[in-house]
Amino acid sequence: MSLKKSILVIILVLLIDQISKVYIKTHFSLHEEAKVFDWFRIIFVENKGMAWGFELPGSYGKLVLTLFRLVAITGIGYWLYDSVRKNSPAILTFCIALIFAGAFGNIIDSVLYGILFGESTNIDIASFLPPEGGYESLFYGKVVDMIQFTFYDDLLPEWIPFWGGKHFSFFDPVFNIADSAISVGVFLLVIFNKKAFPKKEEE
Repeated sequence: MSLKKSILVIILVLLIDQISKVYIKTHFSLHEEAKVFDWFRIIFVENKGMAWGFELPGSYGKLVLTLFRLVAITGIGYWLYDSVRKNSPAILTFCIALIFAGAFGNIIDSVLYGILFGESTNIDIASFLPPEGGYESLFYGKVVDMIQFTFYDDLLPEWIPFWGGKHFSFFDPVFNIADSAISVGVFLLVIFNKKAFPKKEEE
C-alpha cells in the first residue's frame, strides 16, 4: 500500500475518532449514557492512563505516560515509513496505519484536551476553549472513551457450578475509535501474519 493511501487511512480514522470525542465531550456530562441496543451503550468516561484504566501514580506519572506515547508513536511512524519504502505487503502497511492512527488519536487527547476543554463533571458539560482556560495543562489531558459493548449482563443460570445464580457481565470496558483502530490493526496482523510477514524464499 502506498504512502498516500496509508496517510488517507490515518486521516480517516483520526477524523472519525476526534469528531466522536469532541461531540461526546461537548454534549455529554461525565458518566452520562445513551442506550443504542441492549448490548451497545454510549457512555462518556475519561481515562487518565492507558488501556483498561491503568495509570502511573502521581502527577509525573501522567507526564511520563504521555511522553512514552510520543516516543512509541515515533517508532510506529518510522515502521510505517520503512514498510512503505520496502514495498511491504499491503496488509502490513494497512495494519500499521491503523495502529499509528489509533495511537495518535489518543495522544491528541493526552497532549491537548486539557488546555482545549473545560472540566467535565456529572453535572456540567465541558465547553471548547472556555474563557477561564482548560481543565489541565499541556500533556495532562484525559482520553475520552464512549463505546461499550456489554454482550451479557444478567444472572448466570443456576446449573453453572460455583457461579450459578450470581450476576455476571461480559466485556465491560469502555473504549473509543482510536482503541478500536489499534485493536483491529493488531488483530489483523495476528490473523494474516504469514501474509504480512512473508518468509523470503531461500536461494
